[in-house]
Amino acid sequence: MNRFEFGDRQISGSEMAITIMSMIVGVGILTLPRSLAAATLSSDGLLSIAFAGLLALPAGWLLAKLAVRMGRTAYYPFASALVTKPVAMLVVAVTALYFLLFCAYEVKAVANIAMQYLFERTPIEVVALSFLLVVFYAAAGERASLIRLNVLFMPLVLLIVLALLLFSQNNFFFVNLQPFFVTGWRQIASGAGQTVFSLLGMEVVLFYTAMMAKPKLAPPMTLIGIAMPVVLYLLIYMLCIGIFSQPALREVQYPTIELAKEARIPGEFFERFESLFFVTWIMTIFNSTTMMLDLAAETCRSLFGKRRFAWLLALSPLVYIIAMTPRDEADFERFGKWVSYGGIAVGICLPVLLLLVAKLRGVRAHD
Repeated sequence: MNRFEFGDRQISGSEMAITIMSMIVGVGILTLPRSLAAATLSSDGLLSIAFAGLLALPAGWLLAKLAVRMGRTAYYPFASALVTKPVAMLVVAVTALYFLLFCAYEVKAVANIAMQYLFERTPIEVVALSFLLVVFYAAAGERASLIRLNVLFMPLVLLIVLALLLFSQNNFFFVNLQPFFVTGWRQIASGAGQTVFSLLGMEVVLFYTAMMAKPKLAPPMTLIGIAMPVVLYLLIYMLCIGIFSQPALREVQYPTIELAKEARIPGEFFERFESLFFVTWIMTIFNSTTMMLDLAAETCRSLFGKRRFAWLLALSPLVYIIAMTPRDEADFERFGKWVSYGGIAVGICLPVLLLLVAKLRGVRAHD
């Protein structure tokens, strides 16, 4: 192996797949089981997850195709070649705003969960600020290093999830999954909508494909990066239903963490498995938050110039102010829904429209 391989600023196809997976598997997996249990009956939320996955895969493929067509051209110059500059500026500006809001949402989510499970007496403002400072420090480095952090942390996260699935089997009751296929199609569609929100993050392929050594690998790697979280969601939701049952699951705020509490390691040599699970999961949320801050700064830099570090300094206080705006859990959930709607519109629909325009006009960037 080349001794300078990981010092290269270009990334491989597998690193792109892991990056997309890390971006998707964040806060959503902690709350998705409750949302699905509220929207569907029995274990039919599994159908919603599968349906959402079937919708996300072609959407991710189209985004990757646009990224390949962009080549190493930035988002704003390429959009300017497709539509007028004012329209392109508006598209990139709302995209930067979406990244900023997404970053703020994840900062507040980490602070909320940490307050509930780890730092009961620490002010939430201190927890959020501490997390944001570490995120800023990571985002200020080389962009390729963010991708390598995903590669470093994701295997450990997957190992902990596999341990969770293994050590929770004794509390699993198959009867809780029954009866099957009792939910109406409208409710299944509603659950699929909730799951699609938890699959947001695939849009990072638009901005990191330019760093790939072989950009043409982006479409298949994007499919892998989406498919793996879908499988993970299916396993975790089935386990939550089998342990808590659907009526009880509706009342659990963070089912995946509570699931970790039910895990029993043979020999009882480690009793607080949920602490290990939560600390490990912060790694994934940290990665996704850092990438969102990086992309917000990068899109602003492409629009208005200035150094990327200057934009990181300018945007970080805004992230903190926005994160502290929701006053209670209800406000935070509404904030999350609006961010999710923005992700569907800005992160998926607008790029797909740009791809359609690019195909109709035959526009393709030249490296």
